[in-house]
Amino acid sequence: MEWCDDMYDIAIIGAGPAGATLARLAGKRYRVLLVDRRRFAGGPAEGSGTKCCGGLLAPDAQKMMAALGLGLPREAVVGPQLFTVRTIDLQAGLERYYQRFYINVDREKFDRWLLSMVPGSVEMRLGAVFKSLERNGQGFKITLLQDGKRQEEQVRAIIGADGAFSMVRRIAFPGLPLPEKYIAVQEWFQSERVLPYFTTVFDSSLTNFYCWTIPKEGCLIVGAALAPDNQAAHRFELLKERLGDYGLKLGRRVKREGSFILRPEKLCHINTGSDGVALLGEAAGLISPSSAEGISYALRSAMLCARSLEEGTGGFAGRYSRNTGQMRRNIFIKNLKSPFMYTPALRKMVMKSGLLSMDVQPPILL
Repeated sequence: MEWCDDMYDIAIIGAGPAGATLARLAGKRYRVLLVDRRRFAGGPAEGSGTKCCGGLLAPDAQKMMAALGLGLPREAVVGPQLFTVRTIDLQAGLERYYQRFYINVDREKFDRWLLSMVPGSVEMRLGAVFKSLERNGQGFKITLLQDGKRQEEQVRAIIGADGAFSMVRRIAFPGLPLPEKYIAVQEWFQSERVLPYFTTVFDSSLTNFYCWTIPKEGCLIVGAALAPDNQAAHRFELLKERLGDYGLKLGRRVKREGSFILRPEKLCHINTGSDGVALLGEAAGLISPSSAEGISYALRSAMLCARSLEEGTGGFAGRYSRNTGQMRRNIFIKNLKSPFMYTPALRKMVMKSGLLSMDVQPPILL
C-alpha cells in the first residue's frame, strides 16, 4: 500500500483493549496513528487515572482471547482465581451461589500488555488529548493537545475507541440517542481474608443496576453502578453498611476510583459509526446491559473492524456495521434476560427456586 508521508490512513482514539487490538491488527497494513490521554510510562497510567474496572475476564472475554490467538502473560494475572459467583439480594434477604469461572487480572498491566504488541510501524501519541475532528476533501483533520501544544493531523478514517464518554461519538454523531449512563464507583480495602468468589449485590433502593465485591491480591474491591445524581455518594455508603451484615468487614481504604459506564437498553443506543468514522466497544454502546462486562465486546469489535478494513478504508464503516449485526443481537438477548435479574419480584422467584445454583462449603480463608 502506498502511504502519503503527511497523511495517516487511520487515527485510533483510545488505546484500551479495543484501540490497542485494532492497532495491532491493522498496523502492518495501514499507516496508523494511535492516541491516548494516558502515558503508560511506568506505575499507574498517567493522564485520566486508572480505568474503573473490576479486572475480571469473564468466559466471553476468554473466548475472544482465544479467537485472537492470545495467551495471557503471568505478570498480568493476580490472585485469587474465581470459580463462584455469590449473589445477594439485600431486599429479599436471599443468597445463592452459582458456578462461573473468571480470570482475575491487573487491569493496568493487562492494558499495557495489549499495547506492547502494537507493531512499531504504528505512531503512538500517548499523553495526548483528542479535541476535535473536521471533515474535508481528503478525509478528516483532527486536533490533538499534547503537553500544552496543539497538533493537527490529516487522516482518511477515524476510529473512536475512547470509552463511554467518547469524544469521537459526541463530535461525529451529535444528537443521536445515548444509552443510560451510570457512574461506576469502586473502593479498594485492605483485607486479610481472601474470599474465593465474585459477589454480585442487588438492592433497588440503591440502584436499578447492581453492586459488586471482588477479591484481588490482599484487597477487597467494593463497587457499584449508580445513577449519577447528588445522592450517589450516600447510596454507596449505605451499600458498605449493608454488606457488613453478610460478613464483609472492610479494612483500611487504599484507593477510590470512578468512571462512567453505559447500559444499552435499546438497539438504537448502539451506533457503530458511518461515513469514515467507526466506534468500537463502549464508545459504540457495545457493552453487556445485564452485567456491564465490556472487554469481550471491545476485543470483538476491534477484530470485526479490522476485517472490515481488509478491503480498504473506503466504505469500511458500512461493512463494520453489517459485521456487528450478531453483537447487536447478543445485546438484544441480554436485555430479554435482564428483567429476571433486575425486577425484584422476578429475581426473588428465580433465587428462591434455586435454579442452577449450587451448595458451597464455608470458604477456606488464606
